[in-house]
Amino acid sequence: MPYLAKQAAIHYNDTKQAPDGALLYYDRIYSARRSDMIGIIGAMEEEVAALKEAMEIEETVTRASMEFCRGILCGKEAVVVQSGIGKVNAAVCAQILVDCFHTDMIINTGVAGSLDASIDIGDMVISTDALYHDVDASFVGDPVGQVPRMDTLAFPADEELVQKAVEANRQVNPDIHTFTGRIASGDQFISSGAVKDKIKENFRPLCVEMEGAGIAQTAYLNKVSYVIIRAISDKADNSAAMDYPAFEELAIAHSIRLVKQLVENI
Repeated sequence: MPYLAKQAAIHYNDTKQAPDGALLYYDRIYSARRSDMIGIIGAMEEEVAALKEAMEIEETVTRASMEFCRGILCGKEAVVVQSGIGKVNAAVCAQILVDCFHTDMIINTGVAGSLDASIDIGDMVISTDALYHDVDASFVGDPVGQVPRMDTLAFPADEELVQKAVEANRQVNPDIHTFTGRIASGDQFISSGAVKDKIKENFRPLCVEMEGAGIAQTAYLNKVSYVIIRAISDKADNSAAMDYPAFEELAIAHSIRLVKQLVENI
């Protein structure tokens, strides 16, 4: 019996009666969390393809046009999924992992643009927290970057996962520098020096990308552990349009090696 079907059968009594007498089933019936299930999200197929190849896939489930592959990765139960690009896609994906697969731990893998002169193409950044660089409700008194009525500007990553990710990178990418710090997300590919400087001035992040904070906010709201892993593919400046295609494949390879080792170490 497929994993989701098994869960539905176990919690059969959690169904509700609709006015017309039909039974309503929806994903929130999966009430018991599975602390041993790891969720891994990449925005693009290139960022998760090697992970899927390394998995013993037991089930593939489609939700919200996303394909969730559940199985064994590096000896651990895991779900690997391509979310699609952007904050909303990433947040929807993370919520499905929590609701349908009971993940208590989410790893977000991918590439990013460097915002720090000391962080070069190919280096790794591990999140200590994540925030939105394109949110601005300052006209009502909220700090730039803070979602209105949220109680925090930035969403903290799990400290233990951060340290394990740093150690994993030392194991599999010993010649690659590892940095820990803030990651900024927005629905923009940053390729302007002026925009880059503004993000740095406002938030002091180490790198910028398009999904992490959506996952981080979802994890925060659900009290789920998360960490964002980013390999640097460009410098998020006027050269980004040329650097990104040239270095994307290398950056993804670095990130995939780290993620596999992190899963093994958990």
